[in-house]
Amino acid sequence: MAEKQLKPGWKVWRFDQIATNVNERVDNPSESGMEHYVGLEHLDSDSLKIRRWGSPDDVEATKLVFRKGDIIFGRRRAYQRKLGVAEFDGICSAHAMVLRAKPDVVLPEFLPFFMQSDVFMNRAVEISVGSLSPTINWRTLAVQDFALPPLDAQGAIVELLNACAESTRRSEDALNAARHVLQAYKDTLVGRAGPGKSESWLVGGLLLQSPESGCSAPPRDAVTGHFVLGLASLSRTGYVSGDFKSVEPTSRMLAARLAVGDLLISRSNTADRVGYVGIFTDERNDVSFPDTMMRLKPNPFLIDPRYLEALMQATPAREYLMRIAAGTSASMKKINRANLLNMPLRVPPLEDQRVFLATLGTLRKAMNAQLERLETARSFARKAAATALDGG
Repeated sequence: MAEKQLKPGWKVWRFDQIATNVNERVDNPSESGMEHYVGLEHLDSDSLKIRRWGSPDDVEATKLVFRKGDIIFGRRRAYQRKLGVAEFDGICSAHAMVLRAKPDVVLPEFLPFFMQSDVFMNRAVEISVGSLSPTINWRTLAVQDFALPPLDAQGAIVELLNACAESTRRSEDALNAARHVLQAYKDTLVGRAGPGKSESWLVGGLLLQSPESGCSAPPRDAVTGHFVLGLASLSRTGYVSGDFKSVEPTSRMLAARLAVGDLLISRSNTADRVGYVGIFTDERNDVSFPDTMMRLKPNPFLIDPRYLEALMQATPAREYLMRIAAGTSASMKKINRANLLNMPLRVPPLEDQRVFLATLGTLRKAMNAQLERLETARSFARKAAATALDGG
């Protein structure tokens, strides 16, 4: 960007003049003396607030140290827009960068908003390398040029974007409250269903056939016309559309093609995400599921697929699935097919299932309404940031 194109007072800086890459490392997380571990899975897209974290005792390998006020930026898969401001000291994944503002150039409270903007994020995606897990190298990021306003103007922009952020946080809180109500309903009426009308079953007895394994293949940069789901497609609340990777449509891949209504379970994932279940809802026939997932085919005369999904999302079921997940790696766990088939559940008659699902549908609509409000708030905040950070 040429100097003459900038607004008065604005100046172009290299990113290493804007922020310091804090590269303090610990090789033994459990001996770090820290109480908090933040992985990329703990960072929410388009949110600067860190709402979840793990324990250093539960992770292995080298991690990065961060301090209160530092920025934790997910340098892996930057398109997910994962960025958080630490409100405590701790350690984080080495797939992140720990960044600290250089106050002579940028206000510490301004930098997170700038990095959350399309100006920065679009550049981050552009300079990422690798097809399977695109990653940003600090040496490449360090020499990128960005235009910034003078410090006094940064202060005014922070006030504007803080107001937008507060509106977004209120929407996030409302959405989390709706999710909590939804989960509580599953736990009360599903996870701890009384013995009156319910019957005891093993998962295997509720299925028409053994769970099917999916197919994985290296993602292709070229357009192939066929896709496979990514690990982020299954969440705590079910299927999430949009995490597709282009792959070759081989015969094995096509055998794992999905249809609307297919029930999936994550058989291999991080310790806190393994066992997630969800029903595929996209009206398309060009998507398959990977070998890190299994497809379940419930017997419709015994259980509604939507009820089985809710049942396996209830807290007691989640605890069971996490308990049977095994593996020597602290980061990736796997669920054995035999253990899954022997999972005990209590299942009421179909008519009772439908009553439950009707109420669940109402609660889901309320949650989705809150999600739409959050997306509106985020869209407004992003547009406000784009306008405020346009230096040309």
